[in-house]
Amino acid sequence: MNTVNSNKTIIAVDAMSGDKGVPTTVAASIDVLKTESDIHLILVGDETLIAHELSVFPESLRQNISIQHASQIVSMDDKPAIALRMKKDSSMRISINLVKENKAKACVSAGNTGALMATARFVLKMLPGIDRPAICTALPTMKGHTHMLDLGANIDLSAEHLYEFAVMGSVLTQAVDNINSPSIGLLNIGEEELKGNEQVKSAAKLLNESPLNYFGFVEGDDIYKGTVNVVVCDGFIGNIALKTSEGVAKMISYYLKRAFKKNILTKFVALLCLPVLNDFKKQVDPSEYNGASLLGLKGIVIKSHGGADQRGFAQAIREAIIEAKKDVPQLISKQIENTMGNHHN
Repeated sequence: MNTVNSNKTIIAVDAMSGDKGVPTTVAASIDVLKTESDIHLILVGDETLIAHELSVFPESLRQNISIQHASQIVSMDDKPAIALRMKKDSSMRISINLVKENKAKACVSAGNTGALMATARFVLKMLPGIDRPAICTALPTMKGHTHMLDLGANIDLSAEHLYEFAVMGSVLTQAVDNINSPSIGLLNIGEEELKGNEQVKSAAKLLNESPLNYFGFVEGDDIYKGTVNVVVCDGFIGNIALKTSEGVAKMISYYLKRAFKKNILTKFVALLCLPVLNDFKKQVDPSEYNGASLLGLKGIVIKSHGGADQRGFAQAIREAIIEAKKDVPQLISKQIENTMGNHHN
């Protein structure tokens, strides 16, 4: 096992996580190290399995990888309480522990979201002034991408919670996208002031009075138009919006394939259209945007999609690297102090 180089940014990787497991997480880690020379990855999980998977890669690429053995795995079906109480030596728990112990600047896992959120919240604790963590990810838009939160961590929220999410989303977008003052929209059923429930209306009032760059209410279609840099909503609405989008993308793909396979002529047209179709796929490819941030914690935890392929998981690691180098939790803490004192009396 290689020694950890403390001069490098260290990221813990839950190597046992995700539908595809060790082959995907190891190959993705190697991919990242091909382009990132100042990174060290700690792969957490079954030492024998990981070492075997690593053995096919050249020594030069393995220098910045070390293995931390873990005897347990959190399965996709494990209840959060089981993961917390019964799986203290799981690859997920040890990855998060490494962040807590300052042995890693961030951790990445494709494990089950409920267990990851519960374990991260228990081990790392919340930042002062933040009551609830939120899941935030980038979504493709006509103008590039937008960050959206919460995507399923919280169901019943107050106006103050939505305000906290706006602060966290703004800080993350500023750090990751280098946008000086990201515009923020509250997801609602209309742009008019009278529309929406009491929480959304009250959150709008808080945001209007804040130093944040608040745009106003946005509707579902604004997410993909790229109207704002940050879209804020509760986890119930956010998760439905996300899953609906994924479903629509799959449906479009299904009908396109079906149309092109109809007969010999449509198959020929498909060949001619291939460059256009490939470009379209690249623009909306979920793996390009893989890696959701669990914001509000005293450490960086990135959740990869469980079904992510090698490219997608590598993208989640890269998201962790950017947030680690920018020290996003520290930036959120500062912003909380600056903007939220008057809301937490």
